[in-house]
Amino acid sequence: MSETLTDEEIADRLPAEWTRDGDEIARTYEFDSYLAGVGFAAGAGGLAEEAFHHPTITVEYGEVTVELTTHDAGGITEKDLDLAERLDELAD
Repeated sequence: MSETLTDEEIADRLPAEWTRDGDEIARTYEFDSYLAGVGFAAGAGGLAEEAFHHPTITVEYGEVTVELTTHDAGGITEKDLDLAERLDELAD
């Protein structure tokens, strides 16, 4: 099981545009169309499966919200921050 990070570690490493809400981090990505958002969500699902770390992904017209936490650790771990960085790379 992964170790949860301290508040300071999370604040130091939280990628830009991600926010923290208790035991999870989240970001909403904006897209020009619904299909662009769906394409991103599909790619995000592939990265999540590869990392065996599965976020909550909500697809709406023009935006996709991703929420990350490590349930078995009860909070935010390296796995969450690593996947957040990879999702940002995917979105660029």
